[in-house]
Amino acid sequence: MGSSKLIAVALLLPALLAFQAPMATAVNSNLFRDYIGAIFNGVKFTDVPINPKVRFDFILAFIIDYTTETNPPTPTNGKFNIFWQNTVLTPSAVASIKQSNPNVRVAVSMGGATVNDRPVFFNITSVDSWVNNAVESLTGIVRDNNLDGIDIDYEQFQVDPDTFTECVGRLITVLKAKGVIKFASIAPFGNAEVQRHYMALWAKYGAVIDYINFQFYAYGASTTAAQYIDFFNQQIVNYPGGNILASFTTAATTTSVPVETALSACRTLQKEGKLYGIFIWAADHSRSQGFKYETESQALLANATISY
Repeated sequence: MGSSKLIAVALLLPALLAFQAPMATAVNSNLFRDYIGAIFNGVKFTDVPINPKVRFDFILAFIIDYTTETNPPTPTNGKFNIFWQNTVLTPSAVASIKQSNPNVRVAVSMGGATVNDRPVFFNITSVDSWVNNAVESLTGIVRDNNLDGIDIDYEQFQVDPDTFTECVGRLITVLKAKGVIKFASIAPFGNAEVQRHYMALWAKYGAVIDYINFQFYAYGASTTAAQYIDFFNQQIVNYPGGNILASFTTAATTTSVPVETALSACRTLQKEGKLYGIFIWAADHSRSQGFKYETESQALLANATISY
């Protein structure tokens, strides 16, 4: 994107944000989301059970603005490359699963925790150059793969919260204004540094962020259902007006919130009218379990009293 276009975009941003619809407070809904493709174990869209009574988002994991041809990978300042298993989760597979299931959308997640077992950092040369590069590369990836939205999952940072806010907020705003994406989500968790960055982003650009995929499972294995609900209520305060999703992981781990604890909390949140949706990390792990928890979560959401 040239400098004259960049100036035009910068001038448009306040107007675009001003005309966004007000954010609704999170209430019961039937949104289910499942990350897929990060583990490279061959899991396919068609492996995962899809309940026709829910809104279902697959989230491809990941694209990262790091090199693919160097070891170790190095930052590319907003020029994103594909790091999901795209030999299985292909553009034709995306088109087919959406055609077969009208309630399905497919998004892609940006960032993630690691690449080749090394930390992924949000690292830029300048705000303008990162936004320009990210708009161009994401437009290509989204359109080439028939995608509908993006998810922001950076977890380590080499910039301050204000810089992260401007980069990501402007990126989402421009992609929506250009009609490249229909929705965007963020994926923070209960770490002070992570929260500083994402809460700053939410404070300025919350109007263009549709969902908050909060990683509640990161709180730890000793978490009770009551504590989970307390953590959820804290995020309602931290992200006022946001559509906050409950979550759990199906990975074999002894350090995350147990699945049954999370589901118990979800049932209580639904009774309280707060369960906007559930996301799972990740279908790759769920495969060995026969997608038991995908089925159970969707059944819970399908029975919700919908008020979105």
